[in-house]
Amino acid sequence: MDISSLFEVNLDPDANAPLYRQLHSAMRDAILAGRLNPGERLPSSRALGKRLGCSRNTVTEAYDLLTAEGYLEGRIGAGSYVSRTFAEDWVRDRPALPREQKNAGPPRLSRAGRALAEMGSDAGPDMNTPRRDPIGPDPAAFPFDAWARALARAWRRPDPDQAFRGDPMGYPPLREAVADYLRKVRALNCGAEQVMITSGAQHALDLVARLLLDPGDAVWIEDPSYRGARAALAATGANAIPVPVDKDGFDAARAAEIAPDARAAMVTPSHQFPLGVTMGLARRMQLLEWAAIGDRWIVEDDYDSEFRYTGRPIPALQGLDRAWRVIYAGTFSKAMFPGLRLGYLVLPPGLVEAFRAARLLLDGHTATVGQLAMAEFIADGHFPAHLRRMRVLYGRRRDIMLHHLRDRLAPFLAGPPGEAGMHLLAHLHRGLDDTAIARRAARAGVNCQALSAFHVGPNRRKGLVMGFGAVHEEAIPGMVERLAGILRDGTESG
Repeated sequence: MDISSLFEVNLDPDANAPLYRQLHSAMRDAILAGRLNPGERLPSSRALGKRLGCSRNTVTEAYDLLTAEGYLEGRIGAGSYVSRTFAEDWVRDRPALPREQKNAGPPRLSRAGRALAEMGSDAGPDMNTPRRDPIGPDPAAFPFDAWARALARAWRRPDPDQAFRGDPMGYPPLREAVADYLRKVRALNCGAEQVMITSGAQHALDLVARLLLDPGDAVWIEDPSYRGARAALAATGANAIPVPVDKDGFDAARAAEIAPDARAAMVTPSHQFPLGVTMGLARRMQLLEWAAIGDRWIVEDDYDSEFRYTGRPIPALQGLDRAWRVIYAGTFSKAMFPGLRLGYLVLPPGLVEAFRAARLLLDGHTATVGQLAMAEFIADGHFPAHLRRMRVLYGRRRDIMLHHLRDRLAPFLAGPPGEAGMHLLAHLHRGLDDTAIARRAARAGVNCQALSAFHVGPNRRKGLVMGFGAVHEEAIPGMVERLAGILRDGTESG
């Protein structure tokens, strides 16, 4: 672009960028590529505006911005010029900058970055688009009117300290409410001073991994397991050691045979994800003993303990811990709605100050808006009332789905009844490919995921993890019928 070609710049009034930004970008690119020469005088704002069909002010704004950035220099009474010093230094001996480097190859990532990117890609192509969680709650059933009132009350006269900067551990009234709830409902041994509010369960797991694990540290994980736990370990460079889960849950004795030098264990003892089994008492005590005598840590992810449909809720592992080796992680997002992004940690007393100090440096604190509203929501009694309603609703959806699965899919699937949570697990018969079936099911609008995708070790069981929390009752028969057709096709093609 020489000076004459400036008059050929096309400015589009319908584009997202304002006209002065469009002109600024075109001139900047020309300077960086050497198409406008150092020291070259530019047309006056009036002349260029007339030729481009735009106002003088548009050209003036573009010139002013380029001058502020160092691309142009103004001379009093003499107009605007391409900066001689900047342009000569930049353009000298440099080739024109390409718009795209098509053959440059993928960007270089760290080892942890490669692991995370690969793990995220394995989660499926639709994971980056907003959608309902296949095994999550139903936001349509949430009392948003009550939530809006809680938000309004919380911010009508907010605590000035919370408006400026929150506590790294979380909003004190919410921490009190969480501790009280966990003591009563989950049999935890904790006080509010041990509770840290986080931006969701994944954030909680990431904090634990960052503060307690070094690169190369061996950590026992369940196989199959939640991808988020593996991602937290991958981000720190810790070595995730898969331990097969059986009908009695995680087995510490088996884990010790596989990796005796492990530094920590990440488990879901009350409702194993995704198999749905419960860790027996003997195994719980064995795991606690392993941690106590070896100065090791247990991370208990209690992700959906609120929803149990047969018998009383299973007490948390943390309540049995007498050596303060269990770090308990929970979330409001499963009980409320996924976009809330509020979770919590219950820390052993010896870790509280270290986590507080680190949190100050890492992200300061969890956003206060949701915390204040959540505290109001609990104080007004809406949270326990919501849980009671959802338990009934999800229990009914579970029963309907179980009935139709047994009626229509018995030749293809077999599995436990699903005593808790918002998903059912069914094992596949006849060597069917669960990955291919899950992919076809997703295209047909069926909420399910391949069980094999949650495995880490070589022995990958085939099955379907099917969510029912966000599936309305009237939609379940049609969903199961579509899945039956997919399974029949898979059997015939096999």
